[in-house]
Amino acid sequence: MIPKSFWKVLTWAATACTCAACASQGGSVKPAIPADKAVEAKVEQVLKGMTLEEKAGQLVQINISALEDDTREALDPAKLDRVIGHYKVGSILNVMHDRAHSREATAAMVRRIQEVSMEQIGIPCLYGLDMIHGATYLTDGSFFPQEINLAATFNREYAAMMGHAMAYETRAAQVPWVFSPVMDLGRDPRWPRLWESWGEDPYLQAEMARTETLAIQGDDPNHIDLEHTAVSIKHFMGYGVPLTGKDRTPAYIAENDLREKFFRPFKECFQAGALTAMVNSASINGVPTHANHKLLTGWVKEQLGWDGMLVTDWADIDNLYARDHVAADKREAVKMGINAGIDMIMDPYDPACCEVIVDLVRSGDIPMSRLDDAVRRVLRLKVRLGLFEHPTWEGEYTEFASPKFAGQSYAAALESEVLLKNEGVLPLKGTEHILVTGPNANSLRALNGGWSYTWQGAADDFAPEYNTILEALQRRFGRVAYEPGVQYVEVPMAWQAEDARGIPRAVAAARGVDVIVVCVGENSYCETPGNMDDLNLSANQKELVRQ
Repeated sequence: MIPKSFWKVLTWAATACTCAACASQGGSVKPAIPADKAVEAKVEQVLKGMTLEEKAGQLVQINISALEDDTREALDPAKLDRVIGHYKVGSILNVMHDRAHSREATAAMVRRIQEVSMEQIGIPCLYGLDMIHGATYLTDGSFFPQEINLAATFNREYAAMMGHAMAYETRAAQVPWVFSPVMDLGRDPRWPRLWESWGEDPYLQAEMARTETLAIQGDDPNHIDLEHTAVSIKHFMGYGVPLTGKDRTPAYIAENDLREKFFRPFKECFQAGALTAMVNSASINGVPTHANHKLLTGWVKEQLGWDGMLVTDWADIDNLYARDHVAADKREAVKMGINAGIDMIMDPYDPACCEVIVDLVRSGDIPMSRLDDAVRRVLRLKVRLGLFEHPTWEGEYTEFASPKFAGQSYAAALESEVLLKNEGVLPLKGTEHILVTGPNANSLRALNGGWSYTWQGAADDFAPEYNTILEALQRRFGRVAYEPGVQYVEVPMAWQAEDARGIPRAVAAARGVDVIVVCVGENSYCETPGNMDDLNLSANQKELVRQ
């Protein structure tokens, strides 16, 4: 006998569908973000007065390196005029010289870009930064544990705390958009971005990501105030399970798993008001995600009624022809991506992409209706952020880098710690003679991970006032010796490089101590430079422990 409750569930499922097919047969799609008449009126007003070249420029995002002078520490007026004045580019990302700068320096740079954008095209620039675990691209911002650590707390409050602090401090630096949170289901431990996400579970991922999204954006996605920013949830989707385990390589996912598990955290964030999303760099089941009309337009824009903006990841339109070979050249790749649903192309090096878009629209390869839809989505985001009224803004931001944010981060770090085993060694009495060894013992870089001041996480260059594990133990205990045994070697793009010649010295130092604290693991890395072939602890570090 089937209980009546089953039929209630079945009836609800039959009447609650919001797919495009049902909508075309007389149903309706409830928008993920309720439309605001004033916002839409402003969008239409601006759109009506734009030239084709200005529309094309709004669809392109350029790396700040294209605007740097020879010092890589200041803006070049001629490059500003070329990128914004000539090409009408609508968005800039990243940090000068690929290194974090202070709130003050970042704000001054963005203000200058906004002045030029308003003078030249009358439309504010949209500036975005990768803030992954706090305001991590500001030298004086507040850092939180990485998402994988916050996930270990199983506590939504820490996701909310990090989201609020990240948005508040980023906005204080005149930046209204963060490429965060990351919500890729990390189900292959070889994947070098696993530590950026909330882990492998769809429920945990969805709960933490939705909480952080709401904390970053605030309660009203149509009107983002000056203490919040827009999110870019990423990377839509299936990025965290590449078949090879390598970054930006193909994934093969059963359709039901893709829909029920991998889509879930994104869907919940879209429905919670996420204003933008960044697209998976690779492919799913043989289709490059940047050219996947079914996922980008069908699942998100049509079935969810979502009116936000989809942005590519780094130079990924180029990958459609250079790597995936589904397009013959740049022109065909741009056509393919925009027609699939891409609204903004992160083309970091060359604004000439704007000319390609103009040519494609004039030839009819990109319909004017699709161009205008994409431009509306970009303009809508800028209106929702209040950038037309306040391209730059004033504010004291008295909580910037505050003890409150530091205390929240410390509490999250404590709650995320996992003690695997203790057979009476802990707690230490304080009288022991301690040896500290291992390559991670005296490294802030290893403690903070990637996206910490720099892309690969060179934290030791920026935060000498904070403690490594060695320094913390030396402050706490009276007799602490240090002999690393194995040390990381500074080789560009090779985080695995090690020098093991110090192992005999570490073994000799261990003979006269009561306790040995061995700090082994990984150096920091991010994205493709972190690709690995072996999940084992390095042979050098295992040899250090054995000896």
